Amino acid sequence: MAVSNEKDLGEALRNGDDTIEIEGDLARKVVRIKATGKAAWAIALGAIAVAVILALGTGGTAAPASAVVGVGAVSILGLSTATSAVAIAIAAGGVGALNSLRRYKIASNTRGKLVLSRK
Repeated sequence: MAVSNEKDLGEALRNGDDTIEIEGDLARKVVRIKATGKAAWAIALGAIAVAVILALGTGGTAAPASAVVGVGAVSILGLSTATSAVAIAIAAGGVGALNSLRRYKIASNTRGKLVLSRK
């Protein structure tokens, strides 16, 4: 499945697609999520989880994702990547999707197109 936005990526993760093609700026953000070390990821994921709980718990009426992403996630991932991580998790129904994303293997990464495959 080819995706270019967080919503479609969240759906692909929720569906457990074997191969996901990510295009555009989202590809760069996914590489940053995947490249984050385990300890740093644990801190970022905690902050992202709070943002997702706020958004899902209020039916989406909480502040936009960029406003509730914690300092830990932003300092580790950067604002745009942290905001995308929250949007992916919301689209997929929870932060477990981000851990699932990190378990995918990078099959190729060329010219703004990232191909992930299940390990």
